[in-house]
Amino acid sequence: QLMGKPTGFLEQHRKEAAKEPVRQRLGHYREFTTALESAELSTQGSRCMDCGIPFCHSSFGCPVNNLIPEWNDLVYRDLWHEAYKRLEMTNNFPEFTGRVCPAPCETACTLSLNDTSVTIKQLELAIIEKAFEKNWVKPIIPDFCSGKKVAVIGSGPAGLAAAQQLRRMGHEVTIFEKSLKAGGILRYGIPDFKLEKSIIDRRLDQLKKEGIRFETNVNIGEDISARYLQKTFDVVLLTIGAGQPRNLPVPGRELNGIHLAMDYLTAVNKYVEGSLNENEIISAKDKNVLVIGGGDTGSDCVGIANRQGAKNVYQFEILPKPREWNNSWNPEWPNWPNIIRTSTSHEEGCKQDWSIQTESFEGNNGQLKKGHFKRLEWNTSTDGKMQMEELPGTDFTMDVDLVFLAMGFVHVEHNRLLSQLSAAFDERANIKIDENYMTSVKGIFSAGDAQTGPSLVVRAIDHGRRAAEAIDWYLKDNITD
Repeated sequence: QLMGKPTGFLEQHRKEAAKEPVRQRLGHYREFTTALESAELSTQGSRCMDCGIPFCHSSFGCPVNNLIPEWNDLVYRDLWHEAYKRLEMTNNFPEFTGRVCPAPCETACTLSLNDTSVTIKQLELAIIEKAFEKNWVKPIIPDFCSGKKVAVIGSGPAGLAAAQQLRRMGHEVTIFEKSLKAGGILRYGIPDFKLEKSIIDRRLDQLKKEGIRFETNVNIGEDISARYLQKTFDVVLLTIGAGQPRNLPVPGRELNGIHLAMDYLTAVNKYVEGSLNENEIISAKDKNVLVIGGGDTGSDCVGIANRQGAKNVYQFEILPKPREWNNSWNPEWPNWPNIIRTSTSHEEGCKQDWSIQTESFEGNNGQLKKGHFKRLEWNTSTDGKMQMEELPGTDFTMDVDLVFLAMGFVHVEHNRLLSQLSAAFDERANIKIDENYMTSVKGIFSAGDAQTGPSLVVRAIDHGRRAAEAIDWYLKDNITD
């Protein structure tokens, strides 16, 4: 069947949700976009072009293989319930990905060869929000119980997706989370202006009604031993994320005022939810703030610092400046292009700079006062690798009161749980798994960032789903009553 509007992409322009003005949204931590009306969304759905080979859900596009052309067309036809049924077939949590995913599906969209892509992410979010509004999202109770028990360690996107799939396969599932509330990186690492926590709670309510047990404020390896876990459960799935941050070992690192980005984000998220007071969190009010690291975590720090009333916000990246690209199409289609992207946080106020190496920090009575930096030049070596060289005479000093280290995460945290399990690590120091997501220890599986290294929420969901399928086969094939 042809798409409902084969010429829609020729007739309609891309239109995105409106955002609150900067001054207005800096006064709160809530989400600040206003969704398009259903009729406008249907028009956007019509731009999906029946392209024959939908790169949007190829290996270049959507990691969970969303049936994007199908639900785009259904939105155009105003068949929202059918669109939701297609969406939930592949993605457990489109309300998360529709908010925080960088949308590789859109850069891979065939339209982006020479035009603006379809607003896939916006349509995905609209479908799931319509589904919640219409009460189409209901608990799915399994028809039978296998009698097998699975423990999922960690309640981020991989753990939640795996748990939901395993429960629907008929297994008893318990999620263990070391924090007071479930959600992992979704709750404690992503600011509310990108993902309000009521959105997480809404979905957790469904999972609980499906029969998944949550044991929060329990640190496996500390409060409960790995041995006890192995004796109590038939299978253990490790979805504990890539929690080891990349540090910056330079002189002055120990000064007060230099913090890991995730410590800052977590505390502010707890303040927004009401579990911490304002005097218990790091405040950027009236301060010169420097964020080191140019990724999403750094951008989130920028947004929060602006909301706290920072005097100036700077963001330095050691890598070279990506090329500026003001055209609507993807210059590296269907790959993810290496171009400058301005986030909503950057729009709110931030001075960015690239190819900057941090040399040292300077303080007074243990308190950070200045940072010392040097500019770099990046060149390509004979073997094709990027090499950096310090540029002589480019040293500079800047007054800074707060520094947030947002240089990414290197691998899974090597905690007591993994030590007790004696699970093997791969060459990147993440949990090593085989083709069936099993670790070096029989009956112990791993999925998400803990075994891939830091990646996207949507990839974590995909790996959680795949691990659940592998565990289901393992329980059927290897464990007897």
